[in-house]
Amino acid sequence: MLMLFLCAGGLGLSSGSGSGLVGRRPAAPMPPGSVYRSHLMFEHLLPDMRASASRPNPVSDVSCPLMTTHYKKSGKRWVPCISKRMAQSALPPSNGFLVVEANGGLNQQRISICDAVAVASLLNATLVTPAFHLNSVWRDSSKFGDIFDEEHFIKTLQKHVRVVTELPEDVSAQFDHNISNIPNMRTKAFSSHSYYLEKVLPKMLELGAVRIAPFSNRLANSVPSNIHALRCLANYEALRFSVPIRILADNMVGRMIKKSSLTGGKYMSVHLCFEEDMVAFSCCIYDGDWKENIAMENARERSWRGKFHRPGRVINPEANRRNGRCPLTPLEVGMMLRGLGFDNTTSLYVASGKIYNSEKYMTPLRQLFPLLQTKETLTSPEELAQFKGHSSRLAALDYTVCLQSEAFVTTQGSNFPHFLMGHRRYLYGGHAKTIKPDKRKMVLLFDNPDIRWDRFKHLMQDIRRHSESKGFGFRKHDGSIYNLPMPECMCQQAEA
Repeated sequence: MLMLFLCAGGLGLSSGSGSGLVGRRPAAPMPPGSVYRSHLMFEHLLPDMRASASRPNPVSDVSCPLMTTHYKKSGKRWVPCISKRMAQSALPPSNGFLVVEANGGLNQQRISICDAVAVASLLNATLVTPAFHLNSVWRDSSKFGDIFDEEHFIKTLQKHVRVVTELPEDVSAQFDHNISNIPNMRTKAFSSHSYYLEKVLPKMLELGAVRIAPFSNRLANSVPSNIHALRCLANYEALRFSVPIRILADNMVGRMIKKSSLTGGKYMSVHLCFEEDMVAFSCCIYDGDWKENIAMENARERSWRGKFHRPGRVINPEANRRNGRCPLTPLEVGMMLRGLGFDNTTSLYVASGKIYNSEKYMTPLRQLFPLLQTKETLTSPEELAQFKGHSSRLAALDYTVCLQSEAFVTTQGSNFPHFLMGHRRYLYGGHAKTIKPDKRKMVLLFDNPDIRWDRFKHLMQDIRRHSESKGFGFRKHDGSIYNLPMPECMCQQAEA
């Protein structure tokens, strides 16, 4: 569920006596950026955007944003060096078994898995490959081996952490062959490494096994450097996707490269967080008509059952929008990219689930970027059939194609871009090569339907200069290693 909070960017909830009806409008004039008016700007700017659409660029044309470097070279580059951060010694006898349950979508599951590896090392425990929790939001019954290469995972970690696929028969018998009978420690979020040593280890030594469920974000970001290195080993080296996912994902990447001949085989990827559940959870207003209100209310009730109607809870959609908490629509993403200089010859991959009101919201984006592709257009129905109904496996396809793109655009905070940016830094010399717009500035810009095209482009370039595309990032004391693997998991190396 935490991923949904991140993806929605917060609800803008406050205490009060109201019931929290989303359709409420204050009587006083609203500050700029409070109301969705981007569709009016699109209609106003569309003739200019069409007129500015350039002819196909030759591969050598440095004016194309995908053909230019977006950051300055420092003379040194960062390269993975996990092995230098980790001790190589024989593992002592195991203190017991650690059983965890990973919840949420694909990348929240990754957090649980990698943190479980780290905790198993702290406790000198044997980790049982995590089980995945099936909930009403993600609705994915996949097991560990359906998404990840389980044999590779165990083999990669074997010198540092023992991993087994199930409890041994004698240990399982102690708990009547029912994992639910293993005491659940119910650890608090972001618990310190000392907590595990002082509270969890004694129980493990007593019983031979402990269970922690749920296990999302149950280890603090501030841990010893060798534990950070182990997190990186698990995330970037041990966790590779299962063979069926890898085969199709690699084919998709190859097809994207082939379809990107106008930009030398380079393509851009965008993560859209505009599925019905995400829009509903954000409590933001777009059309504002009765159809949208009913659809969003039904979606909230279906997935969160009364959460948004609790006494004392007031929802402020206008404040949510001003504070940059509303998911960007595909229309807004298209205008943003055109303002940044990406023309209609740009090869664009869109990663997402099922877009809310897709026909309406995706049509403008396709108008601006006719070379747009998705996993549905890059694959045949037969190829995609084995992944249908499994959101995490589908997300793994999107993740791979975005990972290999020349540039990545994130439109809403969530675990998907959080992990992807870290992985891109790990692969691309420390640089995420990511555009991360400031949505608080964006909503003010989109609230001016009469703006001139040249003025819009100028302001968009200004926003980009302050986005994530500007360069490297280093992890602070309490930052996430999954987003910023430097300096713990990477070392500087002179350019060749």
